[in-house]
Amino acid sequence: MSKTVSFTLTIACPDAVGLIAAVSGFLSENDAFINESSQYGDPFSKTFFMRCVFSIDEENSLRQDLQKNFSTLAKKFKMNWKIHDNRQRSRVLLMVSKHSHCLNDILHRVEAGLLPIEIIAVVSNHEDLRRVVEWHKIPYHVYPVISDSREHESQLKKFIQENNPDLVVLARYMQVLSGDLCKVLSGRCINIHHSFLPSFKGAKPYHQAHQRGVKLIGATAHYVTDTLDEGPIIDQAVERVDHTFGPSELAAVGRDTENIVLARAIRYHAEYRILLNGHKTIIFK
Repeated sequence: MSKTVSFTLTIACPDAVGLIAAVSGFLSENDAFINESSQYGDPFSKTFFMRCVFSIDEENSLRQDLQKNFSTLAKKFKMNWKIHDNRQRSRVLLMVSKHSHCLNDILHRVEAGLLPIEIIAVVSNHEDLRRVVEWHKIPYHVYPVISDSREHESQLKKFIQENNPDLVVLARYMQVLSGDLCKVLSGRCINIHHSFLPSFKGAKPYHQAHQRGVKLIGATAHYVTDTLDEGPIIDQAVERVDHTFGPSELAAVGRDTENIVLARAIRYHAEYRILLNGHKTIIFK
């Protein structure tokens, strides 16, 4: 029995009649089997979005020309498209400071086969989490922020350029990235925010929440842009709390929620389930 190779096709283009038929017809003509297909036509932006997982025979001679052949169809419909080889896992760079909960959760999920990614390294501005990272046999690099944050970011930018990760994850990294670096990482850098945005900003958010008597604790995962905490939102979640919760209990609920939301966002990105729609996202779950 011959082996098959799986690909994911993502498309964003002006909405038009016949798009789905054209894509499925192309795949059929190239002996591709459609395993999964999702699409959405946004009535406001008049944009069509599609994610299609398909497989073809590994020995199919047409496979090498698949992207070239599809470009003709893509040009006709003015598509922004990409065909991803699902055998290649996303190469992810994690960035951390001193909070370890998101890091530990991601490491566990990768070890358990729950996240389809390869962690190429962990970068931090502190030494605190070196032991746990190196225990997992993952390189750990520290670029401390001493007095001039520009030197720190220069080292960070150089590391990113040399290693070229598919995705950068700010797993409670407590330094603000410059607008220049945000542009370099546009569309491939995810941050986890410790609230259901927009909400309590600044220092001690859980103390602020406690003082206001909140009934929900939330977390938001979003793409990083040069506007702080206002990038396209990928995923959010909330948990109910009540008057019996003190700041430490609220923080514990928040940490658990952050873990879940960040892991979902990473998986959506790694499985090519996210398509940008202006300042918003289309998520094919």
